[in-house]
Amino acid sequence: MHDRTTRDQIVDAADRLFYRQGYEHTSFSDIAAQVSISRGNFYYHFKSKDEILEAVIAARLEHTQAMLARWEAEAETPAGRLRCFIHMLIANRDPIMRHGCPVGTLATELAKLNHAARPGANRLFILFRGWLARQFAALGHGRSEADALALHLLALSQGAATLANAFGEETIIRREVRRMEEWLDQVARPAARRRRAP
Repeated sequence: MHDRTTRDQIVDAADRLFYRQGYEHTSFSDIAAQVSISRGNFYYHFKSKDEILEAVIAARLEHTQAMLARWEAEAETPAGRLRCFIHMLIANRDPIMRHGCPVGTLATELAKLNHAARPGANRLFILFRGWLARQFAALGHGRSEADALALHLLALSQGAATLANAFGEETIIRREVRRMEEWLDQVARPAARRRRAP
């Protein structure tokens, strides 16, 4: 099997396991079993679980950047792009109810462990924060206000994901998504009026 393909399979398997059962509770053997390779072949690609974690975070960042680029291409307006972010909760509701938000759960676990990779995991939130702030700025909000709105939307989505996971109720996600959309409508309208003002 080609080295790159094997490495990608290891990273994909580790990503799934870290999400489902946590970084700390996932072993080399767990990951190797998912990919069906020998430990020797496994160690050829990764010498430690921390190396795999770094690769998983890098893959998640790459995937997230591609997703944000796709939303940019598919939605014509900043409000439409923000709705893409909000609807991500609906699209991922089943895994969220079982395991929580993949970004939030990893960041929380690494914080508890005081793990050296914690800043890397937080880069996913930073990526979302910056992208959301740019959308709010495009709606006409000033830089600091746009950043505050971005953080608020992140907090709303993380709260919805956490409670949906805790209670295992899809209705929580659907209700909170509807409320986020209503909030977005209110936030977008004043900004649109400011842009039209002479």
